[in-house]
Amino acid sequence: MTKRAVFPGSFDPITLGHVDIIKRALPLFDEIIIAIGVNAQKKYMFSLEERKHFIETAFNEYESVQVKTYTGLTADFCKAENAQFILRGLRNTADFTYEQTIAQANAKVMDVESLFLLASPAVSYISSSIVRDIARNGGDYSALVPFSI
Repeated sequence: MTKRAVFPGSFDPITLGHVDIIKRALPLFDEIIIAIGVNAQKKYMFSLEERKHFIETAFNEYESVQVKTYTGLTADFCKAENAQFILRGLRNTADFTYEQTIAQANAKVMDVESLFLLASPAVSYISSSIVRDIARNGGDYSALVPFSI
């Protein structure tokens, strides 16, 4: 059986923190699907096409990584993709507290296990919201993302 994980997020934009988690997870799974969640209620800084392009560019040399988009529940997307695992990165205890309840519900209701990797100290401070704030204010965020715009 292929060990397939889904790494979900809005990736607005993808950061070096995301890249760190994905690259460290590559040896654990046969395939990783980077799943860009689409929420019509949310206002994104980067378009869906831009976010998908940024991720595909960052991982173009990795055959075991796919990039897909989805709407609805992440666990439903996992079932549709025959993924047994949801991969998540944790930067701090607040991330753990938030993710724990969701993971327990997904395991109970949808039979999808969540695996957590701790962010490497060198990138644990990076978040998409920090990158967006720097970008909105004209700052240089190039050291926080795997691409240049």
